[in-house]
This record gives sequence, structure tokens and C-alpha cells, in this order.
Amino acid sequence: MESEKPDKDLIVDVTSKEVHIALMENHRLVELSKESIEGRGFTVGDVYLGKVKKLLPALNAAFVDIGDQKEAFVHYLDLGLHFDCFDEFVRRSNRNTDLTDLYSSIKIGSSLPKEGRIEEILKKDQMMVVQIVKEPISTKGSRLTAEISLAGRNIVLLPFAEKVSVSQKIASKEERRRLETLVRSILPKNYGAIIRTAAEGKKAAILVGETQSLITKWEESWKKIAADKGIKLLFNEYSKTTTVLRDLLNDSFSNIYINDRKIYEETKKYISLISPEQEKIVHFYDGNKPIFDHFEVSRQIKSSFGKVVPLKQGAYLVIETTEALNVIDVNSGIRSKTSDQEENTFEVNKFAAEEIARQLKLRDMGGIIIVDFIDMESNEHKNALHKYMQDLMESDRSKHNVLPLTKFGLMQITRQRIRPVTEINTTESCPLCHGTGKIRSSAVIDEEIERKLAFYVGEKGYRSLVLKTSPILGAYLNRGLFSSYLQKWRKKYKCKIDLVEISDFHVLQNEFFTENGDRLD
Repeated sequence: MESEKPDKDLIVDVTSKEVHIALMENHRLVELSKESIEGRGFTVGDVYLGKVKKLLPALNAAFVDIGDQKEAFVHYLDLGLHFDCFDEFVRRSNRNTDLTDLYSSIKIGSSLPKEGRIEEILKKDQMMVVQIVKEPISTKGSRLTAEISLAGRNIVLLPFAEKVSVSQKIASKEERRRLETLVRSILPKNYGAIIRTAAEGKKAAILVGETQSLITKWEESWKKIAADKGIKLLFNEYSKTTTVLRDLLNDSFSNIYINDRKIYEETKKYISLISPEQEKIVHFYDGNKPIFDHFEVSRQIKSSFGKVVPLKQGAYLVIETTEALNVIDVNSGIRSKTSDQEENTFEVNKFAAEEIARQLKLRDMGGIIIVDFIDMESNEHKNALHKYMQDLMESDRSKHNVLPLTKFGLMQITRQRIRPVTEINTTESCPLCHGTGKIRSSAVIDEEIERKLAFYVGEKGYRSLVLKTSPILGAYLNRGLFSSYLQKWRKKYKCKIDLVEISDFHVLQNEFFTENGDRLD
């Protein structure tokens, strides 16, 4: 494993309806996501005012209506420590209330008991503030929490909380004390916070600015709660672009390229807030080629999202995905790098492990993943492959667990899935058969071309045409020095026909053009 951090480039392609975001590590696609511009849908981090629709005492949970067709789900343990504070704020808030005074006057009492029952806390038709922690997948609705948090790059703001905790990854006691003292001094009453690892060494002005922006975002939602007690979105998580930046921005994040001026400005503004020294890495792309083509993202998408994924030395993966289970089969292909079969198998399995770790992030595969590696005899190699896969998965931000290989060569990986798996259709309908598996007989292709020729000459009045065909069809139409189809047509229709053979055309493909190059078909 290399000790150096890989270069990370973020490529943002903005279209009229969607924003596509590609994360590249050393120019290799590792994550791909998209966000709809026309209505964001139900996204992780979004906060709603919802209505309790049904209590499920047997599960100690409830269904909550947040406006989706599929009812969302909240468990008792996800109500949070101080649900009573949020509940009191929702009940007492109205248009005539001073919401700032109301919020600060609510007393944070004892936390909910761990062994409590949902029916003791919630009742049908009760309004409650909830946040999405898992997006709707297949037939399941969103998974919710009532413990609201607003995540920034350096700070996570916790409404109705008293604690200020510091990331354990910040080792320096002096720095931990500085950060805790600073954040406590700027938090109003009834606010807590989690200080993230990224805050280490940050200047006070950056932390103050970010904390205040998060507080403003939360307090601006109060008016919606007070206006009426209907189901509604209170506020969105940041856009996908800024969310990716928030979670990934670090010293090795080298460039961000964006092809839309508005999102470019939004991204620069966000980075100037959370990490001003990195503002220079944001670039506006205005090249002639589509941005994904320029950075070879499109090519990598086509090669990475198929059922069969090629590896080095002729090996390949076969990936099958269902709602609850994903199966990845490693096939050896043709490999003769060494005479040592066991060593060779181990090397191919390592190549496969690298691609599997990439595919899990790229497709956001979750649930149970079963990997059928090529059988190895050596226990040393089996243990080494397990350790190698664990190392490869370290950079994965989703919770996961990698189990050792079984005696049958199977490795089980569990990975948390909070969004539907990304699927991209990389196949196309055959232009000859249009998916039927059958093509027109070559015996009638000359009749078809002649009918088009007669139409362009007789009906449209063209006297000079260019016919482009595949090399095979061109040879067929040109065979015979004085009796070829082209010679007959020139005499019969009294027109000029030039034949141009195009190597990229499929066997029977043919197109007519004017002598100026305008396509007629």
C-alpha cells in the first residue's frame, strides 16, 4: 500500500435537469453520484415536519408521513435523548410567539430512558421534527431520526443539547481544550456541538463563521414550524456538491472542475467558509468538449458499470445485484505470468480485491456482498488477501465489515447502504436488429437503397448525391466493372452518385448526403 495520499479531483457536470458528480483518485473514477435540479426528492440530512401515522408497539417504532408515497420509519431509540424539548417547541410555537425566547426558555431535562416504549412518547397524528438518515430504497420508506444535527465541515451543530465533544482523532490535549473552550463561548443556550477532526488547527474566525451559519440555518426553519402544523420540508442538507466537499476536502484534494457558473460560485463561497486556503482549487470549465468527456469520466463509466468488469491479465468480475444480496464472481481469464499457479492466483485475487473495493463505492452497493474469489490452497495467502481487502476498504466512508475467507473461498462483506444502489445501463440496442436478434436480408438491401435514391431524385430533385456505406456493403454495390448497382442507378436515374466507405459503419448501414455534406436520411 502506498503511504502517499492519492490526488483527488472532483468533476461536476451540470445539465438542465441533473448535476452529475464524479470523484477521481489519480484520474481513476471511484465515486459517482447525481442530484436532480427539479425537486431534490428525499435525501439524507433533509429535515421535515412530519405527522405520526401509525404506532407499531411490537417493533417499538412508528410510521411517519413526510410527504413521500412510502411512509417513513422511526424507531424509539432514534427519538434522541431530548425528544421532549423538540416536541414542546413544536407544540408551543405559533405566529404570535417570540420563537427565540421560546427556544431558549425550554428546559433540557433528563434524557429518555433506553428501555422506554414508543406508545408512551408518540400518539397518532402528532407532529414531530425528523431528519432522514437513510433514503427510501425499493419498497421501503426513509429511515428517520428525531435527534436533529446540522453537519458542517468542522462543526456538527446539535439543537437542544448541552454537550460539546471533540473528535478523538485530535490527539493534542491543548488543541482539544482550545477548540472546546472556543465553541462553548459562541454557542447560545440550548445548543451543543461535535467538533470534527477537520477543525484541528483552524483559526477562530473560520469556526465562528461556520457555527453561526449552521445556527442561522436551523433558526430560519422555526418560522415554517410556527406558520402551520402541516407536513413540510424545513430545510435541505447541502447540495450533493458541497456535501461531497464537506466530507472529502483535505490537503490531497487537488482540483474541482465545474461547468456551470452558478454552482461554481456557490462552491467557491462554501470553500471560502470552511477552508479559505483551498479556494484556489476551484476551476470553471468552459472547454468545447463535454466536461465528462474531457476528463475521460464517460469512458470510465461505460467500462465500470456493466455486469462484466474487466481486470488486468484477462481476468474479470461478474456482478449480480439484488435488493438484499450482491454476488461478485472473480474469473481468472487467461493468465500465464508465472509458472507458480498458487502465486499467480493470489496476484489475480489481489487485482480483483482492488477493483471490488472501488466498485462498492462507485455503485454504492450495500447490504451483504458475497465475493467468490479464485480458490487458493495456502492459508497464508487467504489471510493476506483478507488483510489486503481490509486495507483497501479503510478509505470507505460507509460502515462496513470484512470477514475472512471461508474454506470455499468466499468472502462476506457487509456495508451500510443509505442510498439506492447506482445502476447505469451500459448496453445499447443493436442498430441492425433493434433488439429482436434478426436483421434484414442482404438480398434486399439494394432494393431498399434504390427506393431511397428514387425518392431523393424523383421527389426531391437532387441530381448529385453521396452514398456512405460500410466497406463490405460498398464492395457489394460496386462489384462488376460495367454492371454494378451504382452504374445501373446512375444510368437509370440520370444522376451523379459518389460512394464513400466508412469503416465505423455496421455491415448494412447506408446513408445519403448532398454533395455539400448535408445528411438526407
